[in-house]
Order: sequence, then C-alpha cells, then structure tokens
Amino acid sequence: MELNQLNFHHLFYFWRVARLGHLTRAAEELHTSQSAVSLQIRQLEERLGATLFSREGRRLVLTDTGQLVSSYAESIFGLGQEMLGRLQGRSDGVTRLRVGSVATMSRNYQENWIRPLLADPSITLTLESGLLEGLVARLVQHQLDVVLANETVPADPDRALHCRFLGSQAISLVGSPGRWAAHSLRVPEDLQGLDMALPGPRHAMRAQFDALCVSAGVAPRLRAEVDDMAMLRLVARDSGWLTVLPEVVVQDELRAGTLVTVGQSTLLQENFYAITTPRRHRIDALEQLLGSSTD
Repeated sequence: MELNQLNFHHLFYFWRVARLGHLTRAAEELHTSQSAVSLQIRQLEERLGATLFSREGRRLVLTDTGQLVSSYAESIFGLGQEMLGRLQGRSDGVTRLRVGSVATMSRNYQENWIRPLLADPSITLTLESGLLEGLVARLVQHQLDVVLANETVPADPDRALHCRFLGSQAISLVGSPGRWAAHSLRVPEDLQGLDMALPGPRHAMRAQFDALCVSAGVAPRLRAEVDDMAMLRLVARDSGWLTVLPEVVVQDELRAGTLVTVGQSTLLQENFYAITTPRRHRIDALEQLLGSSTD
C-alpha cells in the first residue's frame, strides 16, 4: 500500500472511534450513522490488511495493530488541530509537545524540567520513556519533539541531531536516618563490604561508580541493581541499604527526613541532555525550555 492510497477520511473515523471506544458515540459526534462509521473502519482495515478492533462485550478494544495506528492518527490529527488553530489566530489553539526520556532517568528531574508547561492550558503533553536508541529513532521520524537523556548520542553522518547540555548534578550516597544520620562516609573508600543498592548496568552513572570502586580497591556488597529510578527510590527508602543515586530522585524523602545524605564524591555526577533534530517543527514552548537551560 502506498501513501497516496491511504484514505485519511477513513483514518479520521477510526481515530474518533479509537478515542471514544464506541461506535454509537462516534457516530453521534460525527453526525452520521453507526453503519457508515463501521463501513469506513472496515474499508480502512481492508486497505491496511489488518484488524484494528476486537469486541469485548459492547465495547471496542484496539488490537496491537490498532494501538499502533491510533498513535499515528493521534499525531496526525493533533497536529492538524494545532495547525488550524495557528492559521486562524485562535488564542485557544492547543500545542502538542511530545517528550521522550530514557527509562533510567529520574522522574523527578523530568517533572522539574517540564514544570513550566504544567500550568499552560495551551500545551498538551505526551510523555514517553524507553531505551535511548528507540527514542532517537522516533525523534528522527518526527514522532517525538525532544528526547531527554543522561548520555549523549554517538555522532552519525546519516542522521543530524542536536545534543544540548542541560546541566549536571552530583551523585549522592543516601541511607535511612535511623542507621546513618550520624555518619559521613567517603565515597568510595568507606564502602568496603557495605550493603548497597545501585543503578543497573545500563545506567550512565553505574560505570562511573564501578570504576571508582575498582581504582580504590573497594568492593561493596551488592544487594540490588535497579534500572528504574522510581523503583530505586523505593528500595532506598525501605531496604535500609545504602544507595547511590542523584539527590533529585529522592528530593521529597530528603526534605521529609525519611532519607539522609551520607556521602558524595565530586567524581560522580549525572549529566542531562536534550536531543532534538535541526529540522524540527518549531514549538515556542520547547524553544523557551531549551533557551532557559544553563550549562
């Protein structure tokens, strides 16, 4: 099937049904009959050669293919709405900003970065997480507007990317106040044999920490390694083990006193980057966020 064979009228009807999960409601919204909507979707399925919905009782549920098509339709018609709003000079036009972030990044850091947008009624956010390479592939295909990462991407002449440094923060050693409140440990010299939870091997700062320990001849007792920072935060809070992670991950626990900082090393830090494409669709809110970032 070629692009010029894709009927966007069919796709629009499918998009409305996918959003509402019900043929009758979609037909009412589109001011047409249920049978007309059903016919449009059936013709789209025939063109695509795949089933887009399955039935669960009276409700239509997207198949795996349907979910994929729905995500693209959301982008297509969301951008269409945004375009019309801008062309017609409407102040209530909605801008869609699609942000990807690597799964190993702190959710608190991401929230802090997008916080200026949360109070803006003209912005609709789409937030995705995943592996860096997959997110960059979606960025290059213009399915994302920006990717937040804690590592840079390798130079590739076949895909032009801009990698903007957003800032960095020290990595801290944290523990429960009942056991560690009165302690100040050197990192890594004082960690020999201590129970520790660490970021998983895929995390950018894990290699830094392991290299420090090897160079100092120190071997902590590894009790857990966790890729997801939200899960590592829970482990830090509830296990009683020492944990190496950025303080932004546990900023709420540190303020509340449920965790305390036990040590830091100037040789351990996490860097943050915003990755974009040079020919991206310009979104003023994104440009403002990138412009306000400081090295």
